[in-house]
Amino acid sequence: MRLAMIGLGRMGYNMTQRLHAGGHEVVAVDRNVDVAKDLEAKGAIFAKDVSSAVAMLPTPRVVWIMVPVSVTDAVIEELRTKLSAGDIVIDGGNSNWKDAATRAQKLGTNGVRFCDAGTSGGVWGLKNGYCLMVGGAPDVVGYCEPIFKTLAPEGGYAHVGPVGAGHYVKMIHNGIEYGLMQAYAEGFEILKTSPFDLNLERIASIWQRGSVVRSWLLDLLEAALREDAHLDALRGFVDDSGEGRWTAQAAIDQDVPAPVIMLSLLTRFRSRQADSFGAKVVAALRQQFGGHAVKKA
Repeated sequence: MRLAMIGLGRMGYNMTQRLHAGGHEVVAVDRNVDVAKDLEAKGAIFAKDVSSAVAMLPTPRVVWIMVPVSVTDAVIEELRTKLSAGDIVIDGGNSNWKDAATRAQKLGTNGVRFCDAGTSGGVWGLKNGYCLMVGGAPDVVGYCEPIFKTLAPEGGYAHVGPVGAGHYVKMIHNGIEYGLMQAYAEGFEILKTSPFDLNLERIASIWQRGSVVRSWLLDLLEAALREDAHLDALRGFVDDSGEGRWTAQAAIDQDVPAPVIMLSLLTRFRSRQADSFGAKVVAALRQQFGGHAVKKA
C-alpha cells in the first residue's frame, strides 16, 4: 500500500522505515526537508510538502499524521482542503482522545474519513514493532489494517472501538506507565540509600529472571545502570507529554480512585523544582513549632 507519513521525528522516522521494510511505499513529509531527503536514501518517496505528498497518493489516499500535539489541528485543516471524499487520515500522535471526534467531524464535512491510532514503542519500535490501539469505523480500520499489521509485532494491534477509543486506551496505557516507572524509581532509590553496597545493575538483572516484577522497563533500567551505575550523567528532571494528566482527569471524571497514577504525576512536577517553595514552607513550620531548622550552607 502507498501512504504518506507526515512528521518524521523519532517515531515517524522509524515507522517509515518499518513500513518500507514491510513492502509499503511511504511518501515522507516533514518541515525539515533534510530529514525527508535522508529517508529517501533509505527507500522512502520524498515530498517537499503536504500538497506534493497528497498528489503522489492513489485514491483512496491514506495519510498518517505523526506530529506534535500543538500542530495536529493545523495539519488536519491543511489536509481537509486537499483530500477528497473517501480518503483517510490516521492520527498516530499523542493527541487527547476528546479531540478525535471533533477532528473526525471536521474532516467528515468533506467526506474524509478518520481514525486514531494510539502508538507505543518509542525508539525501539523499528526493531520490535509498535503496539497499536486503533479507534475508528470498522470499514476504515479494515482498509488500513495492512499498515497496522506491518507496524505491530504479532498480536500487537487491535481495533479497540470507535473514533477516540484508540487515543483513550493509549492515554490509560501511559498513565499506567507513569505508575510503573515511579514504583521502580522509589524502589531503586531505597536500594541505593540502603546500609549495603548494592550493585543495582546486578539486582535489576536478576529481577528479570523469574521475578514477578520483571518487565521491559526493568530491562531498560538495567541497560541504563550498565552505562552509568549511579546515573550521574542525568538530571532528575522528568517531563510529561500530557497523557498522565489526562488519565488523572479521566479518573476524576469517572469517579475512579487512582492514587498511584495521580501521585506519580505529581512527583514528576516536583522533579522540576530545584528548590520547592512548598518544601520551604514545611521546613519553616517545623522550625517554628519545634526548632527543626535546616539552613542553606
